[in-house]
Amino acid sequence: MDIRVSGHQVDTGEALQTHANERLTAIIEKYFSRALSSHVTFGRAPAGAFRCDIIMHVMQNLVLKGTGVAHDAHVALDQAAEKIDKQLRRYKRRLKDRHEQAQHAMAVEDAAYEEAGYTIFEESASEREEETETDAPVVIAETRVDVPEATVSDAVMMLDLRNTTALFFKNAGTGRHNMVYRRGDGSIGWVEPH
Repeated sequence: MDIRVSGHQVDTGEALQTHANERLTAIIEKYFSRALSSHVTFGRAPAGAFRCDIIMHVMQNLVLKGTGVAHDAHVALDQAAEKIDKQLRRYKRRLKDRHEQAQHAMAVEDAAYEEAGYTIFEESASEREEETETDAPVVIAETRVDVPEATVSDAVMMLDLRNTTALFFKNAGTGRHNMVYRRGDGSIGWVEPH
């Protein structure tokens, strides 16, 4: 793993760089065989404290961030590294549970397909005429995004990691499109169409 240690108005000595390399390497080896890269930045915080920001690219589309503030640079590094460790532990646990959840969802989906009915509704001629008379709404903005395929718990994790308010995804268990979003009270909402 490529680990870069830099300082913003702070001198990063050999001991601090070695401590950062050892700590981050130990965290990655604990959960994964390797990671892509990490960037550790030290800076000054108010009241003479040190701030440590860690940005770790573990794999494609998985970026973790951790921040620590303390009066000693080594302690600030340890605080930020502990946050990264916690995020990786949660991610690894979710990956482990993913297999069991996918099998359960497939069993539920198979049962639902056996009970499902199939009906085709034909549009009447008057409805087709009404459609042509009304104007379509103006498209203000259009964005193209990749819709990830994930379990609900993985989608919630991506929502947290991407720091967004909503995430549209394809449910890996059911194959249907779902959405998770952050509600006003801080809890997570989940929309799954029937």
